[in-house]
Amino acid sequence: MKFLPLFCLSTFAFLPMAGADVSIVQSIESNGATNNIYIKIKGERARIQANPKYSMIVDAKTGDVIALTHEQKAMQHLSAEKASALGDKFRKLAKDTDTSLEIATPKPTGKKEKINGYEADEYVAETPKYHAVYWVAKKYPDYETILRQMKLLQGSAFKAVRRQMPDYYDFPGLPIRTKIKFEGAPEATTTITSVSQDSIPDSEFEAPPDYAEMHLPDIELQAKPPAPPVAASPSEASPTPDKPEGH
Repeated sequence: MKFLPLFCLSTFAFLPMAGADVSIVQSIESNGATNNIYIKIKGERARIQANPKYSMIVDAKTGDVIALTHEQKAMQHLSAEKASALGDKFRKLAKDTDTSLEIATPKPTGKKEKINGYEADEYVAETPKYHAVYWVAKKYPDYETILRQMKLLQGSAFKAVRRQMPDYYDFPGLPIRTKIKFEGAPEATTTITSVSQDSIPDSEFEAPPDYAEMHLPDIELQAKPPAPPVAASPSEASPTPDKPEGH
């Protein structure tokens, strides 16, 4: 069985701690394809589903990750240390090893656009590595509470399962759409299509009881130089073997 590809979920880094529950649906367009991401946040736990086959549950307090593979009814539990090590391994395989990122403060352009029924103000941020455009709906209902919850997804526990991205900002409204283009990568547009603050049951943040646990092989978390060979003492040295008869 293949390991769950947790670390391909880099595109939700802009999703925007404790407080009311929130469920968010986002549409992501990139490379001509559109995909929906479903996010549920309750307290310091979040559940993300970017593919119908897989879900990921992250505990921001402990850093632990639970990966669910729905077709096989399987789950993997990763400690914070192992999740971080596995994330580093995937990023190296993807040649995404640049951990530094200059952050630019978004600035208003004065432009406005109506998105999903809400008037949104355009903000732009740009550095040599990325260009980002945000459309901020200043009159989105209860956006302050929603932003407080969404910021959980930029905490340290999530750095293990997403690529380096600009931080989420304290906009004067809900960033209902974000368009970002990284150097050498396709442009991605993320649009919030729905937000609900209805209560979410605790069971959404636990592995279903009928899911079997899969165990990942141990990952070497720190490279250690090989121990130097120890020379055998004369008393431990093997005797010279006898020559074969006839020689």
